[in-house]
Amino acid sequence: MALDDINHQILTVMENGLDICHNPYAKIAKAVNIDEKILLQRLQKMLDDGILKRMGIVVRHHELGYNANAMIVWDIPDDMIENIATSIAVEGFITLCYQRPRQLPDWPYNLFCMIHGSKRDEVILQKDDMIKRLGLDNINHQILFSTRRLKQTGAKYGK
Repeated sequence: MALDDINHQILTVMENGLDICHNPYAKIAKAVNIDEKILLQRLQKMLDDGILKRMGIVVRHHELGYNANAMIVWDIPDDMIENIATSIAVEGFITLCYQRPRQLPDWPYNLFCMIHGSKRDEVILQKDDMIKRLGLDNINHQILFSTRRLKQTGAKYGK
């Protein structure tokens, strides 16, 4: 689906993120010369149509003191993934939780969740406690700590 000029302008203005202000959408609407209500309707339609997959925040964890960041990868039986993923996702310290297809034979993992912490030991304790509480002792998993930080940016929309 091609973008019309207004939608393209909206996405171009949003590429570098929303301003931290009382009403960032009004500022975007003003920049593209449309009413804020129309802007919000257009954003919702782009989400509904799959042009935008999601809108979210990019947090710079290191600047907030979170230096022990770990992705836990799980090999969950397909018939159990929905229930287990839902249980993991509601844990207060889990910041991301999503399913991806396995890449066999080398990568058997199909669920990924992220824990951001200030110390490795704390992250490991949170993971171990969650495994015990949720009865995940027999689920194959690995904990992968970040070793470097890549630049995080929003999507770029060309025309």
